[in-house]
Amino acid sequence: MFIRNKSNAPTRSRNGLSCHLLLQENDVHGDQIAATWVDINPGSKQRLHRHVPEQVYVIVHGKGKMQVGQHQQEVGVGDLVYIPSNTLHGIENIADDTLTYISAATPAFNISALYDTGELKEGQSV
Repeated sequence: MFIRNKSNAPTRSRNGLSCHLLLQENDVHGDQIAATWVDINPGSKQRLHRHVPEQVYVIVHGKGKMQVGQHQQEVGVGDLVYIPSNTLHGIENIADDTLTYISAATPAFNISALYDTGELKEGQSV
């Protein structure tokens, strides 16, 4: 059994965004799914980016403006956003409180390596 609490998860932070790496490539046998807990400060946003794994975001706190491909829409608590493979996407906190979402991606990929090497860049395919 694998259990990791947000407080014990590796964390990468930049530009008002903190990404807690709950499950990523090489954490468990199989490597079929990656999961993160992300907090975005008021007025901050995630860079637009793309990657091969499909992904979902589930908004658990706050309100944001989500972009997937050419489409933008406001999202809030309880919303799930599906992101197809290799589709440009990002989210901006448009409220006065922290925006929090949980993401899951399949297949798993090494999220921390992308942050550490700077490979997770705007518009880049990973």
